[in-house]
Amino acid sequence: MADQPRPTTAHLPRQVPIEGYGHGFFHFAGMASSGSILALPSGIHGWAPRAVGEIDAAALAPVLAEAKAIELLIIGTGADPWPLPDALRWRLTDSGLRVDSMPTRAAASTYNVLLAEGRAVAAALLALP
Repeated sequence: MADQPRPTTAHLPRQVPIEGYGHGFFHFAGMASSGSILALPSGIHGWAPRAVGEIDAAALAPVLAEAKAIELLIIGTGADPWPLPDALRWRLTDSGLRVDSMPTRAAASTYNVLLAEGRAVAAALLALP
């Protein structure tokens, strides 16, 4: 099966909990979205990265643009843990963000708990392979 480009322009204009996830998809607000997502104060957005090697400052530009409204960024790294490269961690912290990375399952759960508590949280979630 050939790689097909995934749309990254999908956008739900409000921040909502993640209701479910599976191989290559997320459920939220009664909808399903294929691929990775960003859950930001401005809403849920499609996100291009498919693997941790594609997570860099450019991929996180939408997060950096909303950094003033975010207390904590949770990065869901797919099925396995992935330590953020130091340069990326410093770029995010220099923008005023606290950041933590963890497998996507834990990241989605943590995001939901913090969102329910009314915290200023955002998540960059790689879809599970």
